[in-house]
Amino acid sequence: MEHSAYFAIGIIGIALLYYGAEWLVNGGTAIARKMQIPPLVIGLTLVAFGTSAPELVVSVDAALTGHGDVCIGNVVGSNICNIALILGLCAVISPIPVNAELFKKDVPVLFFSSAALLVFHALSGGLTRWQGIIFFAGLTVYTLTSLRSARKENPGNETPATAEAPREINVLFALLLFAGGLLTLVAGGKMLVKAAVHIAQLCQVPEAVIGLTIVAVGTSLPELATSVVAAQKGEKDIAVGNVIGSNIFNVLGILGIAPLLKPIHAPGIAMTDMAVMIFLTLILIPIMKTGHKVSRKEGMFLLGIYLLYVIWLIRG
Repeated sequence: MEHSAYFAIGIIGIALLYYGAEWLVNGGTAIARKMQIPPLVIGLTLVAFGTSAPELVVSVDAALTGHGDVCIGNVVGSNICNIALILGLCAVISPIPVNAELFKKDVPVLFFSSAALLVFHALSGGLTRWQGIIFFAGLTVYTLTSLRSARKENPGNETPATAEAPREINVLFALLLFAGGLLTLVAGGKMLVKAAVHIAQLCQVPEAVIGLTIVAVGTSLPELATSVVAAQKGEKDIAVGNVIGSNIFNVLGILGIAPLLKPIHAPGIAMTDMAVMIFLTLILIPIMKTGHKVSRKEGMFLLGIYLLYVIWLIRG
């Protein structure tokens, strides 16, 4: 197969991941409504985790095919991308108001889960099944705690601000949309991993670098779309909440599920990459506390960090 064909496969794979995630969330939301599941539960689980579905599919496929650097690199790179690139871009478009509860509860969860990832990786050079079990248990506790807290704060089960909810659609069509989204995600994930590995070999670039950059940005498109639209509409909490929620799911969910299927060996992921992810998580706290918003200047600062990080990766 020609080299150009692999680039085309990668682009098609990214497109399939984007639309697959959208169809999965829309179809799943419609089904959940028909089953009379509270809108609050839908927003906090299905929609929030749905935007991380591309990362999940790509990382699981990479783990099963023995490309551990792509698996963990995708998660670490996506988390860096979500904070520095996506949140930074959204803040430049429009300063983002921040709910105080976000940096009191959710950001600490993200920090400690990221720190745990660094420790686990340092101990095992990847992730073992037991470490995956710990992460997945953490995700379960976090989700249940968030739902319980949200019900207390919003007893009327009003729909939280999330991606625009789809109009009422036929149940059969919703099922087809959900199934089609899932199949599209799987196909797109396989195509992106295949193309990324070939590009890494062709350009003699480590798989870890490809996972931390091209794959990470490609799988972060749903978060990018959701957060940018939220910033343009001036919706409170969505842009920041979407980033923090997705990052937590990336670590606890994706790296909780993937090692259960097959232990991950990722020697190419450096402690420096983990450190950048943790630094960006920590820096969110003072940024969010400053006027309870992410300003345009702070957004430009985050974008600058991402640019420097990518340059460092490429030069390294």
